[in-house]
Amino acid sequence: MIPYGKQAIDDEDIQVVVDVLKSDWLTTGPKIQEFENAVSDYIGVKHAVAVSSGTAALHAAMHALKIGPGDEVVLPSMTFAATANCVVYQGATPVFVDVSPDTLLIDPGTIEAKLTSRTRAIIAVDYAGQPCVYDRLQQIAEKHRINLVADACHALGAEYKGKKVGGLADLTVFSFHPVKHITTGEGGMITTDDESLAQRMRVFRNHGITSTHSQREAQGSWFYEIEELGYNYRITDFQCALGRSQLRKLPQWLEKRRNIAAQYDTGLAEIGGIKPLTREKNVLHAYHLYVVKIEKNNKGFSRSEIYKALRDSGIGVNVHYIPVHLHPFYKRAYRTGPGLCPAAEEAYEKILSLPMYPTMSDHDVKRVIETLANIMTAHTRRFV
Repeated sequence: MIPYGKQAIDDEDIQVVVDVLKSDWLTTGPKIQEFENAVSDYIGVKHAVAVSSGTAALHAAMHALKIGPGDEVVLPSMTFAATANCVVYQGATPVFVDVSPDTLLIDPGTIEAKLTSRTRAIIAVDYAGQPCVYDRLQQIAEKHRINLVADACHALGAEYKGKKVGGLADLTVFSFHPVKHITTGEGGMITTDDESLAQRMRVFRNHGITSTHSQREAQGSWFYEIEELGYNYRITDFQCALGRSQLRKLPQWLEKRRNIAAQYDTGLAEIGGIKPLTREKNVLHAYHLYVVKIEKNNKGFSRSEIYKALRDSGIGVNVHYIPVHLHPFYKRAYRTGPGLCPAAEEAYEKILSLPMYPTMSDHDVKRVIETLANIMTAHTRRFV
């Protein structure tokens, strides 16, 4: 089976983890800040705050902005549920908006109609690794005096108009899950230029305690206080050592992902019924995912049939995502349902994520293309 995504771990990665395991600090130690500094330097922002997962990063971002009961946060429905869950964790209400059909990025034209006096923030999702239209989003946020958060869990290394994702919003969230661009096993990061927001997130990730264990150790003190409720969202030193090692390989892995995407672009152009998502001209795509639409036509074949045939042939395709407003929890809790975000709903019935990861060989890419071509041809013949 060729998976849709997988991590790449080498001997250097293993050795840096072993070195930390032999050291005095397994958590709350120096490797965390070293990783944070490496990420902030790479992106070109002042602050980076490492946490235990991408979901924890989203939650920390909502806390930093003081999102709470009675507040509303606007976000696209075509995303992983964590983008909306983080709003719910704070007792606020997620307000779902639609996406542009060709890119599946949040449609700026749908946002202002959903804004109310209770709206506190917009969360933009860089779906599949393509940056959103940030100049439009910034204009809307500034006009209505609300915060802009970037869920860039798919987009480490992407750029919008020559500027790296991570510095295009008030807060930007990254994930280091194994299928992402770099991994720490589980882990996440929030980047920002706002020192006060960064400090709120550092305290939040550590139970709300205003000092760290290493700080108290250096001072020879046991005393600590909790001023606000926080969570244990700490990340370990050996995870951060792995993340820093992985970050050094990111440029070459991004180049490989873009090379795979170019091969897909060429190979899929000859296959009827397959339509890749549109890539905008003013972005540098990070290609966490390579998503295509199976265009149902008068021959009658569906995405579900193509999905099953590919999986049966050893091609580990996936579907990203069920629109969040269609999940049972959101339908019950917020009375959402079909018809709320028609472009996202229509896309969900068609999309497939093809295998995409940096250790994928040219032979594997060719096999995916040829298998998909054969399956599409076979399904067409069934209806002739």
